[in-house]
Parts: sequence; structure tokens; C-alpha cells
Amino acid sequence: MMTTMVLVAAGLMAAGGNGLETARDRQDTAALSARISEYEAAAAKSPGDAAAQYHVALACSYLAEVTIERHDRKQARHFAEEGIRAGEKAVALKPNDAEYYRVLGTLYGQAITDIMSGLSYGAKARDAVDKAVALAPNIAAMYVARGVGNYYLPAAMGGGPDKAIADFRKAISLDSKDDEAYLWLGVALRKVNKDAEARQAFEKSLQLNPDRVWAKQQLEKTPGR
Repeated sequence: MMTTMVLVAAGLMAAGGNGLETARDRQDTAALSARISEYEAAAAKSPGDAAAQYHVALACSYLAEVTIERHDRKQARHFAEEGIRAGEKAVALKPNDAEYYRVLGTLYGQAITDIMSGLSYGAKARDAVDKAVALAPNIAAMYVARGVGNYYLPAAMGGGPDKAIADFRKAISLDSKDDEAYLWLGVALRKVNKDAEARQAFEKSLQLNPDRVWAKQQLEKTPGR
């Protein structure tokens, strides 16, 4: 278990260190697109390298995320499906890496735009994220991913904002400096009309990561106390 935690932490640190998170935070689609091209070229040269496939998947996930933030889910689906191909290869090459499952599950969720795509990717998204949590139950990012899935999954199907809030709070209990957990906690709290608490969560997220454009946007659109 300790080895799994170390590997997951290393993967998350690498994502931040190579500029991907910065580009995502600033909604810099040009930088993300350029990085995807670089990673795809590297992965083509080393098709058996799981890490190379993972980097493609992660970059595509971030680009899909930014595109969703800009309210273009159709284009986001295109980027997500591009990433899914790489993510599935990464998982096939290294089937016990929680971070790989987290990113793949996120990509499946980002590719859902309608009922048909929901039928294609919904169960896969949940299975991949559940696998990530099972492999790394003490890593906050896994619960953030599951919480995002629960946020978008209707309560009648086992999801809903209340379940999402529980996941985001779990993530924060594991890592009190996880700005993404606070950001999504704010989104979910606002969904259940807890605007004052939502604003506090957004403010905390921005305190931890002042560059996150989407967090600023969410704070601005949340009614004051």
C-alpha cells in the first residue's frame, strides 16, 4: 500500500511540475494542445511505455476540463475520447496504478454529453474511479474524482450533490491543502443552496491556488452572504 501511495504522489507531483496544471489553471488551451502533441509524439515512439500514455491522457483530460469550463461539452468530448485511447493503453500496460485509473475515469466522465454517451461511458467511469479509490484509499485526488462523478450522476442513479459533498470533505480530511477539493466542494454546496458555505470553499480554494481561473469565476457567480 505504501508503494502505491508513493507512486500516486509522484504522478501527481509530475503533473504539476511539467506545467500542465498551470496551463489548466489559466485555461491556456494553446499550451495544453501543444503539450498533447509533444506527448503523443513521445508515446508513438514508445508504445509500451505506460507513463508516456498516461501523460497524453492527463493532458487531454485537462484540455477537456477547460473546454467544459468554457461551456463547450461537444468539443470537450472530442478531447476526452482522444485521451481515453491513451488512458486505456496506460491502464492495460500498468493495471495496478491508481492514478492511471483516476485519469481514465475522469476522461470517461468528460466524454458524456448525452444519453447515448452516458450508456457508453457511465459505467466505465464509475468502475475506473472506484478502482482508483480501492488502490489508493488515502489519496485525496481519488475522492475528488469520485465526488465529481457523483456530482454529475443523478441521485436516482446513486449519485447526487450530497454524496459528492461527502467525497470532497473526505478528500479535504486527507489533504487540507487540496485546492481542487475545496473548489468542487463549493460547486456542490451551491447546488444544494448553501451559498455562504460555498463562497467560503471557493475562497479557500483560491487562497491555496490563486491562479485557478475557474475558481474565480465560480466565486463571482455565487450569491453573497
